[in-house]
Amino acid sequence: MRDLVSVGRADDDTLWAVYATVGRTSRVAEVFRSRAAALADRDWRAQQVRAYEDFLRRSSQPVPHYSVAPIKRHDLPRKWTPLPALGFLRGQFI
Repeated sequence: MRDLVSVGRADDDTLWAVYATVGRTSRVAEVFRSRAAALADRDWRAQQVRAYEDFLRRSSQPVPHYSVAPIKRHDLPRKWTPLPALGFLRGQFI
């Protein structure tokens, strides 16, 4: 009897994205292969925001909200890079 080789599924290009949202603007903050890893990252980012929330508000920085959703590899922006935990860099939400 021959060994069967898995060829992969059609949805192999599906990833899990952590989205940072401020107002009506959403950006992909990070991408993971598993939903569990994305949820752990979302929880870590939310904890960082809670820890610095007072500082963000006093410095008039937007406070990002994080969520997790599936994303296809081809839906990622071409020059996408991960966002910092607090959702801004050099005073601008990216």
